[in-house]
Amino acid sequence: MSYTEWAESQLAEVELLTSMFPGQDELELTDQLALAELRSYVENSASGEKPPPSRPQFFIKQRLDSSVTNETEFILTCAYPSEYPSVLPDITVRCSALSRAQQTEIQTDLNKYLMKNCLGDLCVLAAVDWVKENLEHFIKKSLSTAPAPKLESASQTTQDVFSRLWIYSHHIYNKSKRKNILEWSKELGLSGFSMPGKPGVVCVEGPQSACEEFWSRVKVLTWKKIMIRHREDITLNRQGDDSNTVESLDSLRKFTGFEEAMFDPHGNRGNHMDLGQLYQFLNEKGCCDVFQIYFGIEGR
Repeated sequence: MSYTEWAESQLAEVELLTSMFPGQDELELTDQLALAELRSYVENSASGEKPPPSRPQFFIKQRLDSSVTNETEFILTCAYPSEYPSVLPDITVRCSALSRAQQTEIQTDLNKYLMKNCLGDLCVLAAVDWVKENLEHFIKKSLSTAPAPKLESASQTTQDVFSRLWIYSHHIYNKSKRKNILEWSKELGLSGFSMPGKPGVVCVEGPQSACEEFWSRVKVLTWKKIMIRHREDITLNRQGDDSNTVESLDSLRKFTGFEEAMFDPHGNRGNHMDLGQLYQFLNEKGCCDVFQIYFGIEGR
């Protein structure tokens, strides 16, 4: 298929989805400009021209009535690569009724299903139908494997461990992934920053349980390469290196809030950052030592 044929298929699917999910509470197009550019490309471009760099992305929100839940909502996030449907779209499914383990499992199984049955075809509706048919199964597994509640002292809860994760990705370009990173960090009460481009850097800090939840969501997205390059775990209410008691989680934060940080983007696609400026940024936050962990050289 040519770029024009791919784009025509993508536009046709978006128009179909819009007709099937007319309410904004069902379908939300998060980048109207990208959709307008795609439509203009389909209507006006020659077959050899490459499509616009901005890619359509959207959320589909559905409710599921089941024997174990009452109107459980799930959200399917989708972004189109240029070559879709010859390659799979970036699809993520989220449901608050799932445990972390089942969230990872349903995402893995959905990706396997789409790869086996839908590669080369438009597949968003197939993904929605698959989730509707299988979500209850994963919810039941979440309920059956949930640990029994137990009494714990304040010093035993996961909130008593402060974590800082330093995540490395081969690259972070996709607007949907960048939006997820910003929204999930805010939802989970994490501070830190993300640096898009090549390479991609993400730092999150806060309660250990929230950091682990953030990582469980991020790692199941489609990446060329992603890993936790370094992590820091600090138990609260203990004696610090200076023999002072660590009193609160917030006292350990090195970042205020969460932001997407850009450092003089350059290169043909504007996807490379000035690592010298990154080092200065880390130095100002008191964590410049992680620069060598990331890049194998000392910053200056």
